[in-house]
Amino acid sequence: MEEKKQTSNPIDPDKVAENPHLLPYAHTVGGAVIKPIDRGQVKGLALKAMYKQTDQQLEQIKEQISLLAVQAKEIQDRVIISEQIYQATCGFKPLIGHNYFLYNKTEEYPVLSMIGPNEWGKTPPYQFVAEVELLPDHTWKVISKETP
Repeated sequence: MEEKKQTSNPIDPDKVAENPHLLPYAHTVGGAVIKPIDRGQVKGLALKAMYKQTDQQLEQIKEQISLLAVQAKEIQDRVIISEQIYQATCGFKPLIGHNYFLYNKTEEYPVLSMIGPNEWGKTPPYQFVAEVELLPDHTWKVISKETP
């Protein structure tokens, strides 16, 4: 039988690691520098990024809420003016897509007119409330209204 040939290792066995991949440092001259991670700094940066992101999202939500509040106010104004229009005296049949003008002759007596506040001459005989347009679904769109 053949004998196994013994090879000799020229490196000192005290300078060789059995598991070099488990060392906390580079085990060769060309190895990558391994630095310990500062876990506190990593967590701090992650928290800072998280707070910034959530603040941006909360600001977007606040903007959306304010837009919804404006839209809700416009709908409320539209309902109030529509109620006044349907209680108003009107000597004609309103046509879809045309603009009309709502006035208060007295507190309880609204008037719907085809004549705008600037078309009366010096001063209109009634108090201007709103300019409105009749929509195809027979609701009223407020074009402009009197500013208090």
